[in-house]
Amino acid sequence: MRAPAKILAILLLVLAPAAARSAEPAVLAVGLTVSDLDRETEFFTRVLSFEPVSTREEVGEAAERLTGVFGAHTRTARLRLGEQEIELTEFLTPRGRAIPADSRSNDRWFQHVAIVVSDMDAAYARLREQHVRFVSSEPQRLPDWNPNAGGIRAFYFQDPDGHNLEIIWYPVGKGDPRWQGPSAGKVFLGIDHTAIVVRDTAASLAFYRDVLGMHVAGASENWGGEQEHLNMVFGAHLRITALRGSEGPGVEFLEYVTPEGGRPAPADAAANDLAHWQTIVRVDELDAVLERLAAHRDAGRIASSGAVVLPDGEKAVRGRRAAQVLDPDGHALEWVER
Repeated sequence: MRAPAKILAILLLVLAPAAARSAEPAVLAVGLTVSDLDRETEFFTRVLSFEPVSTREEVGEAAERLTGVFGAHTRTARLRLGEQEIELTEFLTPRGRAIPADSRSNDRWFQHVAIVVSDMDAAYARLREQHVRFVSSEPQRLPDWNPNAGGIRAFYFQDPDGHNLEIIWYPVGKGDPRWQGPSAGKVFLGIDHTAIVVRDTAASLAFYRDVLGMHVAGASENWGGEQEHLNMVFGAHLRITALRGSEGPGVEFLEYVTPEGGRPAPADAAANDLAHWQTIVRVDELDAVLERLAAHRDAGRIASSGAVVLPDGEKAVRGRRAAQVLDPDGHALEWVER
């Protein structure tokens, strides 16, 4: 266990007040780039019980400017599970790179969505029936000595493209209270958060809290055999910080205290690479948030060609101004103006 002074320092770090802002942002969806939209849509709907919401196709200057990919021509499907949504995007042109075969859970391009289940045993049996690729050795129950995570059960696996996903079960008293309500016989309930590996929690807080305006919802420090077998990283010792906006899934930092050696995202990573994820966030005043980002020079950077007017399409998002930005570790976000 860490000394009280260390714990106090962490709490002071994560609970420091954010910069003044007009309203908290809302996470609208989590997006990922896929190689075959039809195959991925079939996987998420058939295996994980997501429901189709809409599809769209985009090509032209706006798509190029927002993604930063010349010649971008995309097909996107929006899917819903419970009240949360994901976007699957296939680049018809140009095709990007596959996820590196030797990717590990502590590499800093790592990102996943955590899908809440009502019954871990039933969910795990479903995944085994569908022959999904395992990441964890089996579902892990986090130990009771950990006050913030004890009793939580979780399991990592992959979709057909090799994107990491998690199923997670919360006992009474842990997680968002919404996950404790009646499940109406459903096994897969919704998305609690998207998790990202970060190099330094303080640097990531400067981006997500001080620039973007999310609030810290909790923190934990996890280690031991259960965590090692969940992440499939020997010696895994994580500092975890959970952030929330006004609605939608949260964002969870995974800072590896040990082991060292997690690789940074490639400098030439692009939106058409299959390792690309993006968190789609609604903000009140796009220009104001971009100005705060410019004032925090080390917090992140704009990846798109400035603010872009989105083509008509998605009712809740399209037709508004947006920008793609990168956090300090290269994780992408699409900021959409309210």
